[in-house]
Amino acid sequence: MIRLARTNRSQLAEWWWTVDKWTLFGLFCLMLIGGVLTLAASPAVAMRIHLPPFHFVYRQLFFLLPTIMVIVGVSLLNVRQVRRLAAITFACAFTLMALTIFIGPEVKGAHRWLQIGPLAIQPSEFVKPSFIVLAAWMFAEAQRAPGFPGTLIALALYGMVVGILALQPDFGQLMLVTMVFGAIFFMAGLSWRWIVSLGAVAIVGALAAYTLMPHVASRVDRFLNPESGDTYQIDRALDAFHTGGFFGRGPGEGSVKRILPDAHTDFIFAVAAEEYGVIVGLLIIGLFSFIVMRTLNRAMDEQDLFIQFASCGLVALFGLQALINMSVNVNLIPAKGMTLPFISYGGSSMIALGLTMGMLLALTRRRAGSNVAPPSGKRAHA
Repeated sequence: MIRLARTNRSQLAEWWWTVDKWTLFGLFCLMLIGGVLTLAASPAVAMRIHLPPFHFVYRQLFFLLPTIMVIVGVSLLNVRQVRRLAAITFACAFTLMALTIFIGPEVKGAHRWLQIGPLAIQPSEFVKPSFIVLAAWMFAEAQRAPGFPGTLIALALYGMVVGILALQPDFGQLMLVTMVFGAIFFMAGLSWRWIVSLGAVAIVGALAAYTLMPHVASRVDRFLNPESGDTYQIDRALDAFHTGGFFGRGPGEGSVKRILPDAHTDFIFAVAAEEYGVIVGLLIIGLFSFIVMRTLNRAMDEQDLFIQFASCGLVALFGLQALINMSVNVNLIPAKGMTLPFISYGGSSMIALGLTMGMLLALTRRRAGSNVAPPSGKRAHA
């Protein structure tokens, strides 16, 4: 039996005493809730499309073990290794993401997936966290060495990512990446000139998406005027919240999972509300909020700009994705087709989120000298 005493100098013992165990506990709670809700929501969906009842449950469990391994394995890395991992992951995932446009199967009018044997991979899920770390690195380098073109490099990386996302198209992921990138840019101290310029670009981009992408226009129109199109899924999700009440109808007693095609993915939050009530819904929101606020609090104690920017960017990616999913479920924003982190079914999303939170835990570990600011003008190297 391995003893993780403070006097133990092994890598595992050092990790245990320096990692944020409360955030780790919150993540495992989300995974546990995700397993329970997948068991509740997915059998009805599987039988409706003529699959074995526990098809999605088994696949979710299949991806859960590698996800935990990714979280723990990546969180063992030091800051320099995290940057290297992000660079390698971005190069590989971005290449695969570009290939989806040419060889990816068309699913609902978009090319977002690559079929590799029995597995379907969504490369953009892995591009997001690696891009955020690289952008944070470039902004931090620009702050440390004014002559280094970090801001321009970060903007170039952003242009590459959103360009491919627009071609796929994947407007939901594009908006998510844009919001997180904007948050890091804001932390890095962008000037009013940049704020006005990027705001204008965002407005033009949104108008272009509405004008040129029929599915985007349809979702916005249905959100603003429900009578303009089919709002079946949103209506049923809202019904689930009403019928569930505060304490729910009971495990297995919900009906929305039997009629919603995306009950195990995009609308799993509605399934949770119907069967377990608003109380459990608030518990899920509380877990996400706790992880976000705890990470931001730890980032405030850091003096290293890269760790500050990257930690805040990664947790913003995590929190905003959860916020978008839950907001869609209660009809606060147009439908986006985005999973609820660690709760919705999805292999690529699950493992990519494991990578995201693994890097976050690695960066927020308490290391000797981690709170000491580096000498002015000295750049960190990969």
